[in-house]
Amino acid sequence: MNPGSKWSMVPTILLCGLFLSAGVSAQTRSVTQRSKKKVAQVAFATASDVQELRAAIAAQQQQIQQLVLQLQQQQAAFQQAQQQSQQQLQQTQAAAADAQAKASSLENAGQDKDSKLSSDVTDLGIKVASNAAASKEQEQRVKNVEGVLGRFRFTGDVRVRGESFFQNCSGCAQRNRARVRARFGFDSKLNEDFTAGVFLATGSLADLTSANETLTNFFDRKTIGLDRAFITYHPVKHPWLEATGGKWAFTWNRTSLTFDPDINPEGFSEKLSWKLKNTGALKNFSVGAMQLLYNEISAGTDSYALGGQASSTFELGPWTATPQFVALKWNNPSAILQANAFAVQATKATDSGGGTINLPGEGPGCANGTAGSDKLPAFAPCALASNGMTNAVFTDPLTGAPRLLSGYFNTDYILNNVVKTGIERLPFNLLLEFQQNLDAANHPLDSKGKVITGLGPQNMGYMVDAGLGQSRNKNDVQFGYAFWRQEQDAILATFSESEQRASTNVLQHRIYARWKLRSNTLAEFNLWRGRTLNTGLENNAALNQKTIKAAGDREPYLNRYQFDLIYSF
Repeated sequence: MNPGSKWSMVPTILLCGLFLSAGVSAQTRSVTQRSKKKVAQVAFATASDVQELRAAIAAQQQQIQQLVLQLQQQQAAFQQAQQQSQQQLQQTQAAAADAQAKASSLENAGQDKDSKLSSDVTDLGIKVASNAAASKEQEQRVKNVEGVLGRFRFTGDVRVRGESFFQNCSGCAQRNRARVRARFGFDSKLNEDFTAGVFLATGSLADLTSANETLTNFFDRKTIGLDRAFITYHPVKHPWLEATGGKWAFTWNRTSLTFDPDINPEGFSEKLSWKLKNTGALKNFSVGAMQLLYNEISAGTDSYALGGQASSTFELGPWTATPQFVALKWNNPSAILQANAFAVQATKATDSGGGTINLPGEGPGCANGTAGSDKLPAFAPCALASNGMTNAVFTDPLTGAPRLLSGYFNTDYILNNVVKTGIERLPFNLLLEFQQNLDAANHPLDSKGKVITGLGPQNMGYMVDAGLGQSRNKNDVQFGYAFWRQEQDAILATFSESEQRASTNVLQHRIYARWKLRSNTLAEFNLWRGRTLNTGLENNAALNQKTIKAAGDREPYLNRYQFDLIYSF
């Protein structure tokens, strides 16, 4: 209750007292008047009447006493309320004075705090401005880094392989090994017209047809080399033009019939490609040229290859066909026979005392010729061919150096067909290929180095690959079968598929299956089943590895099983 409410009760109490006093006085006068009447009648009243009168008077006096007592109680309550009101007033005045003092103190403190707060706000503003400037600078740095990194595209893969070899022949041992392959690189858009790339890969430096590393050699570190490094010019204003220089991936379609997939050529490539509209079934046409530099020497004849290609794309309903023609002329290919300076796998050399020593290093070792032949050197520098030198070779009578019997002017015809089956994930793929070496020698050599008449040049290769499905997205499956027949001098043995039975002079079957476990993980199975095509020719794999007893015998099939798990990023 506030002091004002206490003081508001005082008039009320006074009024109540006045009305109560007036009531008592009125009642007293009324009683007195009635008493006088009674006294006047006493003289005439009887004794009983006198007694009744006395009783009435006594009762009235008792009432008067009760009223007086109530009045006294109300007066005492009024005085007590008055005292409480005065005390509350005093307390209120004291509280007001204290509040005034505190307000003054707070006002003074508030002025000090306002001054400090103003100073703090000023400091905070300076800090905020400084942080904002730093944040803006940091943001700009992040944008600059993003701008730089945004021009790069990183790619790579890791493959783990289990591999087994089985061949049913006397002296043929079963072989099991595990291998790993790792590749990593990036390409970058230098500006709107130029792109550059750098890629690394595992693999023996002198084994150009394989990036695999066998899990052996007592946990030694595996070799990593430069796999690709190139610059490509592809102008925005002329999207039909593309020119590449350096060490780059193939700029034309090719298969295992002509080149191993792990090879990346070196030199220059130019391509003109047009996307066609309103031309019916013809959707694309392209032509190109390539200059491959594969051996440069300071004094002597360099080795290089010059070629061109033409291709187009046709769409006829569910059928898409891509025909292609490639011509490639190899100059001075015999340099391959003295190119390998690496020597491992217990390759030996002659020391100064006439003895032999094992040479350290890395590579596939020397590719020897037919057993007992002296046409190919057994020690470095020697023939370079990861899967064996199976081309025909003779000894130059002038220099005494080994030379390839045939020249190599390769022509390659490919027709790739894709047919939609109605199930998006199961397209049907059919690849047909015919390859021919126009510079092959007319008369091949037998295992003794003598000319075989009537056999004709060994210069052709054929391939058929049929498959169903694809391996692009998660849970995609693909399986298929491929067959090829490749004669001895159809291609250069140095650059051929390293997984097949032999570099050339081979009859090869392949069964494959793929399953895309995840968007970046592929499981793959390959069965390579092959044999030497003609064991009567020199430098054939069957004689070199002694899987037959005599020239002309049919070699048993070599079955090569591969189980791969490939992670790509």
